[in-house]
Amino acid sequence: MSIHDLPGIAQILQRHGLGAHKKFGQHYLFDLNLTEKIVRLSGVTANDLVIEIGPGPGGLTRPLLSTGAKVLVIETDPKFTPLLEELQTVTGQQLELFLEDALKVNLDELTDGKPYKVVANLPYNVGTALLINWLTAPKPGWQSLTLMFQLEVAERITAKAGSSHYGRLSILTAATASAELVMHIPARAFTPPPKVASAVVHLEPLPPEQRFADLEVLARLTAMAFGQKRKMLRASLKPLGAELGQDISDWLSAQKIDPTARPETLSPTQFMMLATKLHENTKRP
Repeated sequence: MSIHDLPGIAQILQRHGLGAHKKFGQHYLFDLNLTEKIVRLSGVTANDLVIEIGPGPGGLTRPLLSTGAKVLVIETDPKFTPLLEELQTVTGQQLELFLEDALKVNLDELTDGKPYKVVANLPYNVGTALLINWLTAPKPGWQSLTLMFQLEVAERITAKAGSSHYGRLSILTAATASAELVMHIPARAFTPPPKVASAVVHLEPLPPEQRFADLEVLARLTAMAFGQKRKMLRASLKPLGAELGQDISDWLSAQKIDPTARPETLSPTQFMMLATKLHENTKRP
């Protein structure tokens, strides 16, 4: 028996009496045309090691396995174990199942330091947190991330300065990776349909020499700046004045940044420059 001989996902779910839980951000994608397209966009081949987060009943897992790649799936909900084990009986050691909370799993340790690609329809309630973890890992082992998010989150990841979607997530992404919104998916494609549309983002890590070094400082700086988005920088960053030992407006002006500017008008490069200066100016001997 091959993967293609298995019953459809909807049929298997019915057989096991399973449904999606909205409180867990679960929405199933049954359309093979869509899941196969996501896998094509990911660039996964038979030579790759792939990690899928939240496979659920295996709608995306099947086309991933069809590429011949080794697939590690991380699922927190034990009700899906029988369905994923059915896939294991067909594919053998090509599929490994880990019943874990993805937020607590170090992917680099899981893969024993081997390079890997992540392909996932991320649960809505943890998708952003997972992405930030992967982007800010000290030495990430991922070769690419092909991830489905709510459309609003996907737009925030790929937004440019001045856009209404631009913010902290846009900057952390720009500092660590190249990102492209590669596919839109309407709400009606899911079961049950969510209230919002979704989109797929493909990310590839920047070369080490281009990756911003002071990510912890950048994360803190952008959290402060965009935590009060409508305020001018001199107001949102005012608490930094005590650390710097000078008025924040004077410090910003010295970095050639207008203290009355709002955070969404600064480019990622400007935020990275400020993070570097902040790190330098607050260093202790």
